[in-house]
Amino acid sequence: MKSPVRHMFDGIASRYDFLNHFLSCYQDVLWRRYCCKYLKKLMAVDGIAPENAGCMTSKGPKVADNAVENARKVRLLDLCGGTGDFANTFRKIFEGGCACCSAKAYPQKGTAQFLSQKGTAREFVVDPAVIGDFSYGMLAEVKPKKIDAHAVQLDAMKMPFAERQFDVILNGFGMRNVPDARGALLESYRVLDAGGYLCVLEFFSPRNLFNKFFYKVLAPLFIPVMGAFFSGKRDAYEYLVNSIIRFLPVDDFCKMAEECGFEVKKVKMFDGGISFGVFLHKPVSAS
Repeated sequence: MKSPVRHMFDGIASRYDFLNHFLSCYQDVLWRRYCCKYLKKLMAVDGIAPENAGCMTSKGPKVADNAVENARKVRLLDLCGGTGDFANTFRKIFEGGCACCSAKAYPQKGTAQFLSQKGTAREFVVDPAVIGDFSYGMLAEVKPKKIDAHAVQLDAMKMPFAERQFDVILNGFGMRNVPDARGALLESYRVLDAGGYLCVLEFFSPRNLFNKFFYKVLAPLFIPVMGAFFSGKRDAYEYLVNSIIRFLPVDDFCKMAEECGFEVKKVKMFDGGISFGVFLHKPVSAS
C-alpha cells in the first residue's frame, strides 16, 4: 500500500522543480552549487586528487592520454534525490571548467593538480550517479533531463546496496521526510566508503527569531497558496511547511550525526538560516 507521503510527492512531481526554484527565488540553485563546490574543495584538500591530472589543450579538443585514467572516479548517490537536480549540479561542478587548462601546479599534500583559467581543479570523473527516492513519480522526471544516472526506488533507511559503495552521498531536502533521521544517517554511513562525504542540504527547525517568523508566520501563508496555484496541491505544501517546523534544529542534527560516527566538517548557513548545508565525513579509519 502506497504511503500518504509517497502519494503526495508523486502528485507534485511534475511541478516540483519549478516550485522549488520559484518559492526560493532560485536560491535553491545557488545552495546546491555551493554545496557541490565545497565538496570538491574538501576532496581536493584531503589529498585524494591524482598526481597526474590531464589537461585539454587550447590547440584542440584532444585530451592527454592519461587524463581520464588518472582522474579520480567518484561514486555518487543522490539520496532522496527526487528529480535529480542535486546529482546534475554535482556532475557539472566536478567535471566542469573551461576547455583550456593552465600548466600551473597546485601543490596539496604532495599532489599536483592542473587548474583551469578559473582555478577549478579538473581531476574528477563522476561515475553514472544513482538517484534514489521513495517516490516513483519523482524518479520518472529524471529521464527527460537526460542525466547520466540510474534512478532507483528505495527506502533511505534500508538501501539495496552493499557496504562502502559510494564516495559521496547527497541529500537535498529529504532528510526531514524520512520517518527516522537517525536510521537514515546510520544507513548512509553503512553504504558510504571510508573517507567519503555526506552532504545534507536541508530546512531545519527554526530557532532564531527571524526563522521562527518566516516559517511560522510567512511560510504558512505564502507557500501553500503558491503551491495550490501552480500545482493544485495545497495540502502537499502545507505538509512541507509543517515538516520543517517538526524537524530537528541543525545543532541537534549534527550531534546525532556524530553519534552515528560522522565527523562534522562544516555547517553552512544560507540566507540567515532559511536553509543549511551540513558536510559530514566518514573517517578514513572507519571499518
